[in-house]
Order: sequence, then structure tokens, then C-alpha cells
Amino acid sequence: MENGSAGSTSATTTAAEGGGWRWGVMVVCGGLVYYHCGWRNSSLLSLFADVLIVLLCSLSILGLLFRHLNISVPVDPLEWQISQDTANGIIASLANTVGAAESVLRVAASGHDKRLFFKVVIILYFLSALGRVASGATIAYAGLCIFSLYTFVQSSEPIRRVFTRFLG
Repeated sequence: MENGSAGSTSATTTAAEGGGWRWGVMVVCGGLVYYHCGWRNSSLLSLFADVLIVLLCSLSILGLLFRHLNISVPVDPLEWQISQDTANGIIASLANTVGAAESVLRVAASGHDKRLFFKVVIILYFLSALGRVASGATIAYAGLCIFSLYTFVQSSEPIRRVFTRFLG
């Protein structure tokens, strides 16, 4: 009898230890979501942007700490630099995008292309609805965070291999 009860107690203890921390993380995350969305009346987009800024700040502080302690890290964002050609390419791409958007809006406003006109109206309506949900600064910040994560994934070879394997 003692062997059977001792075996079941150790199995129950092991299962409780493995699931206990997950339950605790879920309670903490649920509490934070309730506080942010329920108590402060903020949107989920604002919550995700706040979580990303905390993660990015934590990573940069850890990078500074590791640099101070002379611990080498595989990706050090403090040493990222771009060349003059890359900066010129980014600005040229931005200028081309603005010019293309201006020409599309000019054609849509003239009324010659009805299909393009309705596409522009739908996109502007969507942006207006998005602007009611979150402020422009929050949307810009979320875009910056997503771009930072994209840059991190592209610069990390192991993560890039995993994503290319899943995405094809």
C-alpha cells in the first residue's frame, strides 16, 4: 500500500509543479490585461505597444549590462550602423513611396478611375476607424516596434532559419 500511495503522490507533485508556474503566469498576464484594458480603458493595441516597449527596453538594458560585464552577445543592437549608401537608399525609397501615393491620390480624386477611387475611400475609412481606436502616436509606435522585431528576426540567423522553414 505504501508504494502505491508514494508513487501517486510523487506523480501528483511533479504534475502540480509543472503546471503551477504556467497557472501563475496566466493569472499575472490576465491581471495585467484587465488592469490595462478594463481599469485604464485602453485598447488592446495600446497594450501590445506597451508590452513591446517594455521588451525592447529590457533587451537594451540587458545589452548594456552584458557590455559592461564584458559578456559577448551574438546580436548587439548598440553596434548596429548603416552606411551612407543604405541611408540614401532608405530616403530614396521613402521619396518614391510618397510620390507614388501622391499620383494615386491625384488620379483617384480626378474621378477617372472609379475602382481606384473606391479602394482609396475604403482604405481611408479603415484608417479613420483605426484612428478612433488608438492614437496616431500609438499606431506609429506599434509600427516601429514591429519593424524593430522584423529587423531583429532578419539579423538573427537561427530565428531566420526557423521562420523560413515554417513560411516556406
